[in-house]
Amino acid sequence: MNKKTIRDIDVSGKRALVRVDFNVPIKDGIVADDTRIAAALPTIRYLVERGAMVILMSHLGRPKGGPDPKFSLAPVARRLSELLGKPVGMATDCIGAEVEKMVAALRLGDVLLLENVRFHPEEEKNDPSFAAQLARLGDVYVNDAFGSAHRAHASTEAVARLLPAAVAGFLMEAEIDYLGRALEAPEHPFVAILGGAKISDKVGVIEHLLTKVDRLLIGGGMANTFLKAKGCDMADSLVEDASLDTARRLVSSAGDKLMLPVDLVVADKFEADAQLQHVAADRVPAGWRGMDISRRTVESYSSVIAGAKMIVWNGPMGVFEFPRFAEGTNAVARAVAESGATSIVGGGDSAAAVQQAGVADRISHISTGGGASLEFLEGRVLPGVAALNDA
Repeated sequence: MNKKTIRDIDVSGKRALVRVDFNVPIKDGIVADDTRIAAALPTIRYLVERGAMVILMSHLGRPKGGPDPKFSLAPVARRLSELLGKPVGMATDCIGAEVEKMVAALRLGDVLLLENVRFHPEEEKNDPSFAAQLARLGDVYVNDAFGSAHRAHASTEAVARLLPAAVAGFLMEAEIDYLGRALEAPEHPFVAILGGAKISDKVGVIEHLLTKVDRLLIGGGMANTFLKAKGCDMADSLVEDASLDTARRLVSSAGDKLMLPVDLVVADKFEADAQLQHVAADRVPAGWRGMDISRRTVESYSSVIAGAKMIVWNGPMGVFEFPRFAEGTNAVARAVAESGATSIVGGGDSAAAVQQAGVADRISHISTGGGASLEFLEGRVLPGVAALNDA
């Protein structure tokens, strides 16, 4: 972590313009999952307690080129107010004369949430004049939105270069610290677990991690592509045929570092109530598809996990949203929790999996940024991090 944080600057009496990640699910005007809001509370409270005026900005969803009530952050302001135990103002927009007036009226310790920055197409274009209008609202810039740090947008990148101080919040600091440690100075044995549907999304991550880890365990839909590349008939399983050559190359270069499932739970259709059976990985019956890792794989993966000192996990082991095909993912979650290793779980699905397995409180760090944590693990520079002041 070679970036300045809010501890390194004096925020008293200053307007702190804070980029948060409040991209949360909203149902019938109510926040359905406040995990990301809660994750920003330590930074917001720190600023409030030190007498800053806190101006929060975030995106929500993908509005199409203009304001859309469906993507308003107003329900977030209400939920944040409940969590903070104090009123949170809601701005009508994120730039403009009316917003500047609201900011000018703030008193020490006040909190104001700006409206969705993506109501302006200039946000995603990293437009300098839009960034300049945002910068007018603050004296210092704080980025606590790791989940958006891989995007060079106006509120994550351009604005950081326009204010005298651009520093990390506590959540951003924790993300960079844990993920950075995994890449720069991991404790060994270092085990990575990768799941999810596609190899193509994670080729760079797999290649980069293979240079760092002692073992890389593969599950989820991507395991089918690896297994087919090794000559297994995967029947109706989800397979990325366009990635078979890549999978073959990775298998041959990785040697015994790369572990693939030896058995699978298969189903006769992609439904929660499908017929299922447990089969060897190279014995998928015609018309059936791989849906989860099975018992022998769970056993061998769990024993590798038990011996680890550091673990990075991204992506479920199967179709865990169907309870009957969640056992592999749940078993891996329990093994990670029981390992005693420094554990970093990244990505929405993996985070949901450790919650579902009831072990979230025994994971060292649950990352809030799926795409951002993947790009970080790939060794890429994240624009939102690069733009912050060096320590």
